[in-house]
Amino acid sequence: MSDRPTMYDTILVPTDGSDHAVRAAEHGLFLARLFDAEVHLLNVVDVQAAAGIFDAGGVDRAFVERLEADGEAAIESIEAVADETDALQTALVRGEPADAILDYAEEHGAELIAMGTHGRSGVNRYIAGSVTERVVRLAEVPVLTARADDGTSFAGDYDEILVPTDGSEPAAAAIDHGLAIAEAADARVHAVNVVDVGGLAAGSEYARVGDLREHLRDAGERATEEIATRARDAGLDAVTAVREGPPAKTLLSYVDDQGVDLVTMGTAGRTGINRYLLGSTTERIIRHSDAPVLAVNARDRLED
Repeated sequence: MSDRPTMYDTILVPTDGSDHAVRAAEHGLFLARLFDAEVHLLNVVDVQAAAGIFDAGGVDRAFVERLEADGEAAIESIEAVADETDALQTALVRGEPADAILDYAEEHGAELIAMGTHGRSGVNRYIAGSVTERVVRLAEVPVLTARADDGTSFAGDYDEILVPTDGSEPAAAAIDHGLAIAEAADARVHAVNVVDVGGLAAGSEYARVGDLREHLRDAGERATEEIATRARDAGLDAVTAVREGPPAKTLLSYVDDQGVDLVTMGTAGRTGINRYLLGSTTERIIRHSDAPVLAVNARDRLED
């Protein structure tokens, strides 16, 4: 693979042993093989959350040992789907899941995190949708999310990669990652722009909706063609499309219609005192896409 682009050396795969976590791990392991990366399998033992109301008098060692045994089993469930040639490291840590995942990623220089969008529920809840969304918002590195609902599967390769764009800095943040993965997997690139005329505020400088639509379509065609040109210069097949409609719904339909294997898109993750903001389009696609989504935080670009 020496002639392939270098993008990731270390990939972090947090797991709670759920089907969603296993599906995400399959994608993380696949990317690791594409880029000759090492994979770190991580389980976070959240003693406080697991103890819940029973924690008033403290938890005994046996209780913690059961949690740790569950964590080891979760890691083993990922090792079971790995190849003998995969370079694996494993770790079991205690703490609040999102914070522990982010801390581990920083401490070990992870360049990508792959995790399920949903996790186990109830007393043994570790990694759930809210944890994943928090990691997506705050991680300094791209986060690949995947789910294992009925009808979804991973064929073991990426043939079609979608790179949505609106020409913005957050959208641009994901282009390098999308193209690097496409080059490594020899996948076709779909550069897509969605014109959301209905979502625009009134009082535009354009007198008529028709004029505005034409302006936006022209801008969309330029943005998608720029991506396609880069892909073709790298020897890849590329197609462009400009669609009209609500962005998330339109992109999700495109994923289904075109059999997309991976979506790569930017998100402007920001933090506030008691609030985390994630681009609504990216958030909806992460929650509902049958294809995995690689969300690339554009915070650094926006702060430049």
